[in-house]
Amino acid sequence: MGLFRSKKVSRGKQRVEPQLFSGRGRERKGSSRTNSSQKSTRRRSFFGRLIRFGFMLAFFGAVGLAAIFGYIWVTLNENGLLKIPDREPGIMILASDGTVLAEQGAFNGDEARLADLPSYVPNAVIAIEDRRFRSHYGVDPIGLIRAFYINYRAGRLVQGGSTLTQQLAKNLFLSPDRTIERKLQEVVLAVWLETKFTKDEILQLYLNRVYFGSGATGIEKAARTYYQKPASELTITEAATLAGVLKAPSANNPAANPQAAADRARLVIQSMADAGFITSGEAAELADHPAELKASSYVPAKQYIVDWVGEQLPEFVKDYEQSLVIETTIDPQLQSQAETSLRKRLNTEGAKLAASEGAMVVLDGTGAVRAMVGGKSYKRSQFNRATKAKRQPGSAFKPFLYLAALEQGFTPDTIEVDEPVRIGNWSPENYRKKYLGPVTLETALALSLNTVAAKLVMQVGPENMVAVAHRLGITSKLGTDASIALGTSEVSLLEMTSAFVPFSNGGYPVVPFAVTRILTRDGKVVYERNGSGFPRAITPSDLGGMNRMMQAVVTDGTGNRASFEGFEIAGKTGTSQDYRDAWFVGYTSELIAGVWVGNDDNSPTKKVTGGLIPAEIWHDVMEPAHRNLTPRPLPGDSQVIAGVPSTITQVDVQEGSGDSVPPPRSQNGGFFDSLFGSKKKTQAEPQRKRTTLTAAERTKRAQEER
Repeated sequence: MGLFRSKKVSRGKQRVEPQLFSGRGRERKGSSRTNSSQKSTRRRSFFGRLIRFGFMLAFFGAVGLAAIFGYIWVTLNENGLLKIPDREPGIMILASDGTVLAEQGAFNGDEARLADLPSYVPNAVIAIEDRRFRSHYGVDPIGLIRAFYINYRAGRLVQGGSTLTQQLAKNLFLSPDRTIERKLQEVVLAVWLETKFTKDEILQLYLNRVYFGSGATGIEKAARTYYQKPASELTITEAATLAGVLKAPSANNPAANPQAAADRARLVIQSMADAGFITSGEAAELADHPAELKASSYVPAKQYIVDWVGEQLPEFVKDYEQSLVIETTIDPQLQSQAETSLRKRLNTEGAKLAASEGAMVVLDGTGAVRAMVGGKSYKRSQFNRATKAKRQPGSAFKPFLYLAALEQGFTPDTIEVDEPVRIGNWSPENYRKKYLGPVTLETALALSLNTVAAKLVMQVGPENMVAVAHRLGITSKLGTDASIALGTSEVSLLEMTSAFVPFSNGGYPVVPFAVTRILTRDGKVVYERNGSGFPRAITPSDLGGMNRMMQAVVTDGTGNRASFEGFEIAGKTGTSQDYRDAWFVGYTSELIAGVWVGNDDNSPTKKVTGGLIPAEIWHDVMEPAHRNLTPRPLPGDSQVIAGVPSTITQVDVQEGSGDSVPPPRSQNGGFFDSLFGSKKKTQAEPQRKRTTLTAAERTKRAQEER
């Protein structure tokens, strides 16, 4: 029984096993609730740590950015960039009458004042470049995000996020390099600008310093370049067009790409409407009436002078911080006439005769440059052919030979025989290969006879001819063989013209110049030309002989087309081999001018000689330049014709010259008529017997005369 009871009890105990099982279930439920709570705690702990990490990252990121910002700020300050740079000093070049010949740079500083501009001028720029300009602090986060999104959608860079202030910082201080460092510097400088200046001051700086294409920096220069008016007179469509240029000055240039500029201007106008600067109705009306371009593609030839003066400026003023006023010797009317004539003759006769380029220089007796034209079109070619091009002068170089001969005792009446000649392997020939026999030196120079010049240089000595050329103003290196008599060494037009000045001013060499005085904008003189000049290089007797011979070149010789009434005119034509270069250098007692015509590639012309286009250009310019001047005779002791040295007819003149001889301008008797009589049959006078002198005797006599 006891055992049975104990088993019952055991089974009874077993019966309560479900209860025991139920208890374990409760334990499991409690455990589940505990695990869930732990997981929730762990999640809260993870997000907490993530948030804390984010705050820490933001904090240290801000500290890092602040450190970078501060470092860049200090670096920029140490480099002196935290100040607005002054505009590069400008230059104002004045003509001889005080009028402005040209102006470079910002002579008067920032030219446009925001208060003087119509409100739509700056508003057009704000609308298209930085619509939130008035509200941000130099950097526009919204604009950056928008630009990033648009560029991401496009898959390429189509929009920038830089504000006007950032653009100004880049223009004022930084290089155009696209680097992270430069971008960070741009941001720092933009913030600095916003702390130092008002929005209007920043906007004014921007409008005066930004580039608008076509060489125009600043809104004032842009308005004058494209519309020939000051910025204060711009219309709203013109302002929109200029604002549209800023993004791409080449692609949106109104002069180079008018359609692209018009399309861009319509976008600016719509942006102005979207920004509330104009109404939608006004925008629609303006879009149908684009701005009319009034820009001129013409660049006057006076720019050659501006460049030449600019090249010399460092010699006169080493360093300058103020704008300069440069006073020059240029005569505006003479300059305009020279440019007009050169361009006209080259476009007419030059086009027919394959002569595409030319140059001209006009000097007075002191060496002052009164006019200079370095080419037919400055816009097409800025190369100054008057100062930089060196070409063979041909027979225009002969006066130096003839002066050397006079200094050794020859006279204008000395007889030489025009005949075929051979000097070593060199056999110079006359134009048309005609020979006239015995002629005077005067006749030989007037007709530019090459054989006589070749024989003469062998008697005088090439080295003596070269010495004379250098003494009178030729600075180029010259050859010393016999061919120098025919101008085979290359020289510039300016030095050739200046070397003829002593024949006009009484025998005194000069150095050509254009600058007389330089002043700072406040009136301080920093340079003034002075000096007594060179001593006389030609005696009165030799000068008289040279002027007598070179007058014959114009009155009856190869330079006849240059002549005009009322003044004694002398000069010399020149034509290089194969008609590659044509020259005429002539003078009166008032002015000296040289003209060159040819091609830049040194190709031959169609028989253009110095007596054709160059002499005609010379006449076009010099005749009106002398209208209000009192005639004065050329300097030098008069040379008396000592008999009849030869028997040349007018037919001989036309066929035997070294340069072509056009029909005379006047029917009046000239040198050859006075020398040989008119065309009527007359009794020929017996030829004067010539006394032959040795070279030593001629030299001794020349020394006695001097």
